[in-house]
Amino acid sequence: MTSRLDQKFADLKSDDRPALVTYFMAGDPDYDTALEIMKALPAAGADIIELGAPFSDPMADGPAIQLAGQRALRNGQTLGKTIQMAADFRKTDNTTPVVLMGYYNPIYIYGVDRFLDDALVAGIDGLIIVDLPVEMDDELCIPAVNKGMSFIRLTTPTTDDRRLPKVLTNTSGFVYYVSMNGITGSALPDPSLVAGAVRRIKGHTDLPVCVGFGVKTAEHARLIGESADGVVVGTAIVNQVAASLDGEGRATDRTVQAVTTFVNGLSDGVRSARLVAAE
Repeated sequence: MTSRLDQKFADLKSDDRPALVTYFMAGDPDYDTALEIMKALPAAGADIIELGAPFSDPMADGPAIQLAGQRALRNGQTLGKTIQMAADFRKTDNTTPVVLMGYYNPIYIYGVDRFLDDALVAGIDGLIIVDLPVEMDDELCIPAVNKGMSFIRLTTPTTDDRRLPKVLTNTSGFVYYVSMNGITGSALPDPSLVAGAVRRIKGHTDLPVCVGFGVKTAEHARLIGESADGVVVGTAIVNQVAASLDGEGRATDRTVQAVTTFVNGLSDGVRSARLVAAE
């Protein structure tokens, strides 16, 4: 059976445009608002949703996503509630791919088999677990793939041609190219360097290559989308949530609209990428 991720990328290839992959933090600033954001993302132009699972020690995340995770944890968000959020989303949307992004520790505590079974029932299509290297594939990657869930691997500018084939061995769904060294929310990557990196990765795999870390505006998304199969935006979306909150860190009537307006602009940028490049 074709997965939602495979179907989405096939549809986008037919349309000759890259995917817009949108990250937000589950439970930020509270469960109900985060779920409302999640439900609004596809209509705003998101093709794939990355559902962030908050964690108390997020080593790869910049300050904005760390703060989002703290807000979510303070309001009682757990891995179980994050899985439930995906299930609640699936009540009204059975086509948009959902990828859970987070860290291994909460999954280990939850129990790997239990987590995978619950995540599959909830309609989660793939995993991005940033602190599990390929040498630990037996922990989660291979069990996930065996159950039919995509395991999306991160590659970076320092993943050379000797290392890359090993990294890609059990990767499925798509390849996430982290366009710069460092934490999330860093400076904008050089689009010309990104194009070369995408070509190099595609020399080793037929999987789509999505590029993230540092994409902040519709113009950034357009530039990256000229060469990538997908553009991942996270910190800039999380910043929209944060800027809309009241002085106590609570949602306001601007919160969901701020996110959807911003994502709509990103979508316009992504959708114009190949048109501009072809001119």
